[in-house]
Amino acid sequence: MKKNQRLFITDCEGPISKNDNAFEITSKFIPKGELLFSQLSKYDDITAGIVKRNGYNAGDTLKLIIPFLKAYGITSSQMRIYSSENILLMPGAKYTMSIIQDKMPSFIVSTSYNQYIQPLCEVLEFPFENTYCTKVDIDAYKVDEKECRRIRHLREEICSMPPFKIHHSAKSIEDLSDRDQQTFGRLDEIIWDEIAHMQLGVALYEVNPMGGFEKERAVKDIARKTGGKLRDVMYVGDSITDVESFRLVKEKGGITISFNGNAFAVKEAEIAVLSENTLVTATLAQVFADQGRDSTLKLIDEREQDSFEKLNSDLLSENKIEKWHSKTSPEISRITDQNVNEISDKSTIFRKLVRGEKVGKLG
Repeated sequence: MKKNQRLFITDCEGPISKNDNAFEITSKFIPKGELLFSQLSKYDDITAGIVKRNGYNAGDTLKLIIPFLKAYGITSSQMRIYSSENILLMPGAKYTMSIIQDKMPSFIVSTSYNQYIQPLCEVLEFPFENTYCTKVDIDAYKVDEKECRRIRHLREEICSMPPFKIHHSAKSIEDLSDRDQQTFGRLDEIIWDEIAHMQLGVALYEVNPMGGFEKERAVKDIARKTGGKLRDVMYVGDSITDVESFRLVKEKGGITISFNGNAFAVKEAEIAVLSENTLVTATLAQVFADQGRDSTLKLIDEREQDSFEKLNSDLLSENKIEKWHSKTSPEISRITDQNVNEISDKSTIFRKLVRGEKVGKLG
């Protein structure tokens, strides 16, 4: 790594692709799978973001769902094939990543399963060795029919539960409605008092999703391996799984970007981007790589109402710009204590428009 060279680290689902792969796999192979995954995802948000349970990481939904996938006979091969056939990149993503890789060492840190990240890297022409993701071999877990029947019955119960309604201002479990507290308590029992003690429950202890503090550790590992400094990191994320990485990079003087982020992401990032296309990331990354944090922030502060095309004109060739025009120009904002709630609401709505209502509302 060159002296003072900067680093680019990004989440995958959201900033690069429109997929929520685990949600899509669950929806495809499990009856009422989208309801099941949505409930467990909200349970994840509450456990990690509100209860802040020790030893629990944001993104652990990806291990909670494993016993259910196994109970319905899902294999690693099915996960891999389905993932490779259903990759949906954000417009401009492949070109964006190629631009950024030419400017500085680039890495993907994603909660997604390795069965998704490997084919996605092939599509992007991005080195898989520069990724961190959730590694799981579902075929390795043993199961008996009695457990499968019980887990399938528990799926029915979870899908019949009323959906959580969590306001972004909630700070403790007491801030939830009585109904949501009851649902949360019952899910606690199902997961940790019952499934955790099954043969399949070993997945809850062996699978280590790449989210929350695991992403933070990955960011530190990248800096260590490259010889870089955390103050020289640009980190792009969009969800609760990126919160710890945002905090780390921001504290050390790097730069943090919420790309079509939810409330958790916007609250912790310095910059909010709302965009139908990823080329805004390429522009900001190039400025950061060449001129550093202060120049990047100054560019955002001074651009005011300039169109993104004008902002980008000196950085991308005309023939490339013609290929990624969106219906609307991206919105780029500095996040402050005064505007964080407004940007959070706006970004939450926008992410649903870009990724779809079902995926966009997940944590």
